[in-house]
Amino acid sequence: MWIDTHCHLDAHEFGTESAGVARRAQEAGVGMIVIPAVARDDFGVVRTLAADVPNASYALGIHPIHVPQATDDDLAELRRQVEASLADPRFVAIGEIGLDFFIPLLCEPAMREKQERFLREQLRIARDFGLPVLTHVRRSQDQVLKHVRQIAPNGGIAHAFNGSFQQARAFIDAGFHLGFGGAMTFTRALQIRRLAAELPLDAIVLETDAPDIAPAWIHPARNSPEQLPAIGAVLAGLRAVDVAAVRAATRANALAAIPRLAPLLA
Repeated sequence: MWIDTHCHLDAHEFGTESAGVARRAQEAGVGMIVIPAVARDDFGVVRTLAADVPNASYALGIHPIHVPQATDDDLAELRRQVEASLADPRFVAIGEIGLDFFIPLLCEPAMREKQERFLREQLRIARDFGLPVLTHVRRSQDQVLKHVRQIAPNGGIAHAFNGSFQQARAFIDAGFHLGFGGAMTFTRALQIRRLAAELPLDAIVLETDAPDIAPAWIHPARNSPEQLPAIGAVLAGLRAVDVAAVRAATRANALAAIPRLAPLLA
């Protein structure tokens, strides 16, 4: 069984197809899809979708791209909803949270400060409730690491990891796993492919980030969790190991990174 640790199954690109996409992914061997929220308005959407799809779970958080419009009341509501969701077995993590220093608007000094404040508060929520975090780390690995070290949430995943080996080791030392997906299927993605090939296998989880980051064979079309087994096969090829070994290892790693998944797969 494969586990897609990061998939925006609620995205508008899927329209009314989300349940069908998840079903086809399950038929392809994807036994669980983690759906992270990105904004307050998304909290109920991902919760309802996960309840309606047998092979789905969800996370709650405010994505850095949505921080410009977010308010302190959104953070307070996130804390309230996290506490209320602890009894829901399909609620598994805090996410998607993090920092994005790629988009010009988000790089302005005031917005960098706001992003970091929102990240810190969401890390505190994760710490307070003993939950892992799904982190967005675009051009911000060192800054996210700084806050993770200071606040120390209950582990998590550095989503779509694209840092250095030194940064990878720092995340691993902080109790994090590293997410790899469609980007490593491109032969020109030399650094990502080296990371995927050479990092300890027990540090790696798989993800699609669908509908984004489509693998090379369907790019630039819409990505889908159905692609995860083929993405896993690429990882197996890069590491020169059997696909079954990668499937088993990344499943175990996902359960270690997100412990609340385990009862859903028992």
